[in-house]
Amino acid sequence: MQRIGEEIHLDTDEARGGSTPHIVRYVLLAGLFLAILAMSAIWITGALSQRPAQGWPVTAEEHALGG
Repeated sequence: MQRIGEEIHLDTDEARGGSTPHIVRYVLLAGLFLAILAMSAIWITGALSQRPAQGWPVTAEEHALGG
């Protein structure tokens, strides 16, 4: 803390009452990564579990054979 005349100048840590370890940044990044991973897993498993609509060829051979 510095006193210049009647003004008091505080450092950032003194004004906050403590230090900032930047842990929140890592928690937010981990949460974002896990959310993206979960959404991707849901999307991929949903896409793999659906069957093609009736009348649509499943493979190139079936398409060449007409059905």
